[in-house]
Amino acid sequence: MEIKHLNVSYNKVQVLHDLDMYVQDEGINGLVGMNGAGKTTLLNAIYGFKEKMSGEINYKGGKLRASQIGFLEAENFFYNKIKGSEYLEIFRLNNKDFDIEAWNEVFELPLDQLVDEYSTGMKKKLALMGIIGLDRPVMLLDEPFNGVDLESNEKIKIIMKKLKERGKTIIVTSHIIETLTTTCDRISVLNNGKIEKTATKLHFGEIEEYLHHSITVGAQRKIDKIFDEN
Repeated sequence: MEIKHLNVSYNKVQVLHDLDMYVQDEGINGLVGMNGAGKTTLLNAIYGFKEKMSGEINYKGGKLRASQIGFLEAENFFYNKIKGSEYLEIFRLNNKDFDIEAWNEVFELPLDQLVDEYSTGMKKKLALMGIIGLDRPVMLLDEPFNGVDLESNEKIKIIMKKLKERGKTIIVTSHIIETLTTTCDRISVLNNGKIEKTATKLHFGEIEEYLHHSITVGAQRKIDKIFDEN
């Protein structure tokens, strides 16, 4: 997948500025950045939720289509008064091979209960199961580790690696660099609406050092000022 010269605005404010990004097909591509850097906007633009001002998003020789994408949003939406089992059956309509029972042995959700009664982490796992059930070639996972416990965190990492082995192209965002360095084939840093740096596994240390320096230098200066004045 290749993104070229992508420009996207949000509430009349331009968020992505002539963004270029190469995404490894059949690989796990990490996207990291501070709050407000534009990660969710980028994923929304790839899926088509956000209309782009200009630019191209191409996949395997053609324009990427929403029908090729499974999108796990950071904030999950569910209809009121729907059970977990009923939610997942929607995805089985499009994929008769989606084995809900087997997947729930992994995530251990109370599928006979209303989703309204689920915790944040349970809702995240339910939504992820649905995206897996879609069985699309491209998967956008926006903060899949947020709100889930340590055990589920590790399960998601294993699942992503297995999906990669099945030929899926995955883009995953996270605020926590360690979740990406242990999982991804490539990591890109998004800042000020552009991809500032990209590295493969052998050079993930450069990404960590870059982020550490970017964060600590500004924070150190502000904190020192407070303590020096008091």
